[in-house]
Amino acid sequence: MLGLCGKGSLGAAARGGLGRRVPAACRPLVGLARCGGGGQDGVAALSPVQGAMVASSADPGAGSWASGHPSLRLLASLAAGAAAVSLGAVACPAWFDGEEGAEEGREEVVNWSGTHSCRPSAIHAPETAEELEDLVQQCHEESRKLRVVGSALSPNGIALSDGELVNVAAMDRIIAVDKDRMEVTVQPGVKVGDLCTALEEHGLTLENLASIAEQQIGGFIQVGAHGTGARIPSVDMQVSRLKLVTPGLGTLELSPSSLPALFDLAKVGLGALGIVSEVTLKVVPAHSLLEHTFTTTRAFIRRHHAELLRKHKHVRFMWIPYSDAVVVVTNDPVPPELEGAGGSEKLPAPKFTPLEATEPMRDLLRKNVATMGVEPKEVERIETGVDTMGFAQLRDELLALSPLEVGWVTKVNKAEAEFWRRSESFRIEKNVKLLQFDCGGQQWVSEVVFPAGSLDHPTGADVSFMLDLLELIEEQHIPAPAPIEQRWTSDSASLMSPSHATDQQRDALLAANPPKDTFHSWVGIIMYLPTDDPAIRKRITDAFFEYKYECMRRLWGRYDAHEHWAKIELPGNAEDRREVKRRVADRFPLESFNCARKNLDPKGILVNPMLEELLGESTSCGGAAAGTQN
Repeated sequence: MLGLCGKGSLGAAARGGLGRRVPAACRPLVGLARCGGGGQDGVAALSPVQGAMVASSADPGAGSWASGHPSLRLLASLAAGAAAVSLGAVACPAWFDGEEGAEEGREEVVNWSGTHSCRPSAIHAPETAEELEDLVQQCHEESRKLRVVGSALSPNGIALSDGELVNVAAMDRIIAVDKDRMEVTVQPGVKVGDLCTALEEHGLTLENLASIAEQQIGGFIQVGAHGTGARIPSVDMQVSRLKLVTPGLGTLELSPSSLPALFDLAKVGLGALGIVSEVTLKVVPAHSLLEHTFTTTRAFIRRHHAELLRKHKHVRFMWIPYSDAVVVVTNDPVPPELEGAGGSEKLPAPKFTPLEATEPMRDLLRKNVATMGVEPKEVERIETGVDTMGFAQLRDELLALSPLEVGWVTKVNKAEAEFWRRSESFRIEKNVKLLQFDCGGQQWVSEVVFPAGSLDHPTGADVSFMLDLLELIEEQHIPAPAPIEQRWTSDSASLMSPSHATDQQRDALLAANPPKDTFHSWVGIIMYLPTDDPAIRKRITDAFFEYKYECMRRLWGRYDAHEHWAKIELPGNAEDRREVKRRVADRFPLESFNCARKNLDPKGILVNPMLEELLGESTSCGGAAAGTQN
């Protein structure tokens, strides 16, 4: 039987003590609901922006592959308030005991995009730092693998393991708010969005967010998540202090004045040096932003991109393959004349209603759904519901008709470009609301980051990369859907952050001018998985990896581009696999990191097979490992 979500959940749990309380720790482990799309077959139409995914049907076993999945049945039972079995610290569903006949009777945990899964032998949900310390120590003494997992939002499998998992969602207290120091201290399980809501009461907020706010703070910093803004670093740079529970040395407190070398490694520690039990973050005064969304051309971006980066606090581009369109979204402090009540009323009104903006996509769907081999029942469903579909669902429905046919994907992209042209708008909202955005449906994604100079002396590499990428797509006839998203951050001082400026990168800048306001650009490519059909998903998956590794071979080396830790994948092809590992070894200080691992986690219990292969082992550590002495 799978021991689930409890301090005492290391083996078969004694049945008894039924309870109705369902702790947060048991909710966010998986996410098969389609992000940003419409609900289907009992699957809630929830994205990570909206919260932990739950099944919307009263019958969690009804419907298709998605709704019949054991992970969704877990969530459905939780949503319905199913009777639960007490497993020590918290209570979880009584039926969650592997009755599906899975490997060794284990249930499956799946990430939100449905692309990676694992079958853990146990899942723990400590509610206190002491429970977490006891768990880590016990696993260390018995050499049991223990991987920390947050909200399972990472597109890759970096947080998943077939060993034991620990989820710290129940450790979600906000410990202290210090307005004088402009800091907040929290436990690692608090959600980014919940923290921002709590900070509002104190007139504070976080400086930047990633695209969603459902991450647990621990995972948010440990993988080097980022938002956008050429003067704003990735979120790990908001960390001013953290506590790390390590198997080898117990709980360590790290900061710029306490074990500073280890602090610089552990801020983006990948859960491999220890498990974060407490973190202090820098905060800023709460504020609203003025957002402007508009569509322009590639030529305009070539001429004005440096000006846009200098002028705007936050800016992101969405490039549309097989189209000249580039969508620009800027966010800036609200000017004085628009502050206060009534400011939004002074903004230009949109030229189109939301229904009018989506009409090009709706029209394309109406004209083609009956002629592209769709089952009559599906045709009827789409034709009946098309007028109620939003943008993201329309894109999913369109791509599902022929996701790998270049001509069709081109038509869908052009319809999306017209949607964005009709969606030009201004709005004023709190920064927390505007810095999140719809991430689209289930998808494969790869995101790389590379240096692009400084605001005073931009290299133009960010635009050159995009133009080369679009040329590659069009030359190779890759069925690349929209958008290709581009964002920016300033350099990170965290040594394991992909946006940490290496010595070679700094030398290249110094050769021209002293660097000031140096920044990196992040570019994400995607392929949506708009269907539950396993055969079609497999074909899309194969096409995506051909696309991704063609980018790696043709572009990444030229631009010194490296992947986001939450999106890196290990290829099946031996040559590409060696190249991925070589690039990681060349980019990051793995010798220092692995020396620290050797001291903090001497038995290697905290890493999964993916990280073991990517990180390798230290070959020259002597005495105290790197960074573990002041």
